[in-house]
Amino acid sequence: MSRKRVLIVGGTGYLGQHVLQGFSENQETTPCDLAFTHHSSPPPQALLNAFPSVLPFSVDLKSGNGFEAISHQFGPPDVVVNCAALSVPCACEMDPAAAMSVNVPSSLVNWLSSLEESNYLLIHLSTDQVYEGVKSFYKEDDEVVPVNVYGKSKVAAEQFITEKCSNFAILRSSIIFGPQTISPVSKSLPIQWVDGVLSKGNTTEFFHDEFRCPVYVKDVVAIILVLSKTWILEAKQRKLLLNVGGPDRVSRVQMAETVADIRGYNLSLIKSVSASSVDRGVMSPADISMDITKLVQTLGISPISFQDGVRLTLEL
Repeated sequence: MSRKRVLIVGGTGYLGQHVLQGFSENQETTPCDLAFTHHSSPPPQALLNAFPSVLPFSVDLKSGNGFEAISHQFGPPDVVVNCAALSVPCACEMDPAAAMSVNVPSSLVNWLSSLEESNYLLIHLSTDQVYEGVKSFYKEDDEVVPVNVYGKSKVAAEQFITEKCSNFAILRSSIIFGPQTISPVSKSLPIQWVDGVLSKGNTTEFFHDEFRCPVYVKDVVAIILVLSKTWILEAKQRKLLLNVGGPDRVSRVQMAETVADIRGYNLSLIKSVSASSVDRGVMSPADISMDITKLVQTLGISPISFQDGVRLTLEL
C-alpha cells in the first residue's frame, strides 16, 4: 500500500503542533507523509528541526494562495486536519468578516474539491461555543444557538462542510489544555496562566458561573489519530459530528482550585466572582458543558479527568 498523505492546516498553532507530534510519534502504527500549513513566514525553526521530514507550506486561508504549491510538491492529501482558526472571541467580535473568512474553510474545501481523484477525510475543529449555554451537558443533536460572532462563524463552518464534503469528522472541542508546544505559542495557555498568577501569591478573580468540559490536548490528538487511522485502513464513508470534551464539568473557580490543590497554593488567593461582573466586550455562554457519550461509544476513547490532565500539564 502506498504511503498516505496527511495535511495539517494551522500546523504552527497550539493544537496543530501537538497533532504534528502525534503523527510523527505514531509512524509505526500509522505510516504517512506529513505536511503542514502556516500563515506566519517563515515557520518556526524549532518545529522544522523537530520534524525534518515534514513539509511546510505558507498558505493564506482567506484567499487560498499557497494551496496549489501543496498539489505540486506534496500531492492530494488523504487526511486533512483543520486546526486553523481565529479563535479569540473578542477579536472575532471586532472583525466579523475576518472571523468568517478564516473560520469557514471555503478556500481549503474548494481546493480539495478541485483535485482529481481526491478521496479525502476532513477532520475539522469546531467549538463548544456553538451552544447557547443555558443548560448542562449538551448533546450533538441539540440546537446550536451561538451567542457571539466566534460561535456563529463556527456554525457556518459546520454547515459549509456538511454541504460540501463527502467525508468529514467535525469535532466540537471545549477548552484544550496541556503542555507547551515544541515551538512555544505566544497565546496564554489556561493552566499555565493560572499557575503563574497563583505562584506569585496574587489574589485573582475567577468566574464561578461559567462552565466548560476542558479536554487534555493529548486526548484530542488521540481522537484525531484514531479517525485518521480508521480512514486510511478502511476508507469507509464517514459523516461524523462529535462533542470533544473532558469528563468533568468545571467552572473557572474549580479550574483554579484544582491547580492550587496540586501545587499547594493558598485557596484564599482565588476570589470567586460572577461572569456578569466583568465586561469582556463579547457575550459568553454560561454553561456549555457537553455530553461525550457519543465520543466514547463511537471511538472507544475516554478522555482523562481534569485533575489528571492538570497534573500531567504541570509535571511535564
